Amino acid sequence: MLKRKRKSQQSLSMSSRGVLCICIMITSYLLTKSVTISIIITAVFLSIVIAAISLRRVQKSHRLLQAGMHNVDLLDGKEFEMFLRLLFEKHGYRSFVTKASGDFGADLVLEKGESRIIVQAKRYQGKVGLKAVQEVVAAVNHYKGSEGWVVTNSSFTEQTYTLAKSNNVRLIDREGLLKLILQVKRRGGLKIKHSN
Repeated sequence: MLKRKRKSQQSLSMSSRGVLCICIMITSYLLTKSVTISIIITAVFLSIVIAAISLRRVQKSHRLLQAGMHNVDLLDGKEFEMFLRLLFEKHGYRSFVTKASGDFGADLVLEKGESRIIVQAKRYQGKVGLKAVQEVVAAVNHYKGSEGWVVTNSSFTEQTYTLAKSNNVRLIDREGLLKLILQVKRRGGLKIKHSN
């Protein structure tokens, strides 16, 4: 759902830019009575928009580097779980990692106040599918959790968003993980270690 929302926002943004360009061209023509000047004004506007979009992409890349996401992508599954444990502890949760085999679909258990959150960690290169949500739903019941989260360094399929919503599971994708990391880094840091 989030991805669909982003796509519709992007297409809306593209179409609104097109409409804005047409409006600028018509307005500048009406004011100047010159096709050449209205084309130049529209071209300048488009250049500014393209520069702003490029700047936004550069800033996003900078945030990824600042957060150390390239290091997160190098972690193996167990290292990713340990990294998440440290990350959530920096966010004020008490945590423990479940045993590697027979974890019943839970990689981490987080506690804060009355909340007991069961986390399924997915260090992936592709999109995370339905199975992750199914596993965490079962684990929430088994570990008597109050809620379930699936955290990935990647993204989720559309079906995963649908299933998560109907089961009240929070999905934290690459962008969400990036925000959590940057919040911690601003408050003092978090080291990312991986074995070679």
